Amino acid sequence: MTINVNVDLGYEFEVKSSVKEVFDVLSDIPAAASHYPKVDKLVDLGDGTFRWEFEKIGIAQFYLQTIFACKYVSNRAKGTINWTPVKGEGNGLIEGGWKLTDKKKSTKIVLSLTGELTLPVPGLLKMVITPLVKSEFEKMTDQWVANLIKRFGGEV
Repeated sequence: MTINVNVDLGYEFEVKSSVKEVFDVLSDIPAAASHYPKVDKLVDLGDGTFRWEFEKIGIAQFYLQTIFACKYVSNRAKGTINWTPVKGEGNGLIEGGWKLTDKKKSTKIVLSLTGELTLPVPGLLKMVITPLVKSEFEKMTDQWVANLIKRFGGEV
């Protein structure tokens, strides 16, 4: 049996780096992913598509692992890096994007993420697992944002 867990996160912050530097890092998917915690592997599937494989969590024979793939499209002129889910790759469908705004001496960054994770757990555990998975996803994304803020010289 499986359960579906929906995630919906949004962030807005401003960093001390130039929009060029921020775009260069965030549009380089392996570079951006290197700041995300608990990524076991990032697999380049070609044509701007990457599969994220996270560390397994759990005990003994019972564990969960999140795997999903996204197709990335970057547009420097618009200051956007967007991703759409790739069906059939893993147990998650994640989409979202970065929107960058040049503030001359800093860069405003807006991040949005939405998606659905399908996890192989008994339905009886849904009430326990759903908030736990949402919380863990949010904590890891919070840490990603914090790591990127540090990479970009701190917040303004």
